Amino acid sequence: MQSQFKIGDKAVYAAHGVGEVMAIENRDVAGQERAFYVLKIIENGMKVMIPTATAKTAGLREVITKKEAAEVMTVLRSEEIAVDTQPWNRRYREYMDMLKSGSPFQVAKVLRDLYRLKGDKDLSFGERRLLDTARSLLIRELAIARRVKETVVEGEISQIFGLPASA
Repeated sequence: MQSQFKIGDKAVYAAHGVGEVMAIENRDVAGQERAFYVLKIIENGMKVMIPTATAKTAGLREVITKKEAAEVMTVLRSEEIAVDTQPWNRRYREYMDMLKSGSPFQVAKVLRDLYRLKGDKDLSFGERRLLDTARSLLIRELAIARRVKETVVEGEISQIFGLPASA
C-alpha cells in the first residue's frame, strides 16, 4: 500500500526519475477540489503535478530500499538478455516500455542489455539515448537508496560492464 508522501520526501515518478515533494496543493479541476503532489525532478528541476488520489496508478512510488538496490545490482550482473528482438526499432519500443514502467528492475535490464549490445556493435542514436536515460534514472535512485554518492554507483556500474571508471 502506497503511503502518503509528505513535503520533503523523495519519490520516483516513472520515466522522470527521482524527485522531491515540494508542496501538496489543492486545485479546482472541473469544479472539484483535488489535491496534487508538486514534485521537483532532481535531474532537471522540472516540476510535475500528480493527483494524490491517483499517484500510485500514475507511476509515483517510494525510492527503493537498500535491499532492493542490492537486487537491482544483481540484475545488472545477470547474464540473461531481456530483449533480443530484431530489428532495432522493435527492440527500441520494448526498451521504451520497460523504462516507462518505472520499475528499477526493468530499467536495470534495459541498461544491462544496451551495455552488452554496445560491446558487440554501435548503438543507434535512439538506443544511446535509452542507455543514457536508463543509466541516469538508475544511478540517482541507487545512490539515494544506498545513501552513497552517485559517483560510487557509477563506478560500480562501470566495473560490472568493464568500462573505464569515468564512463
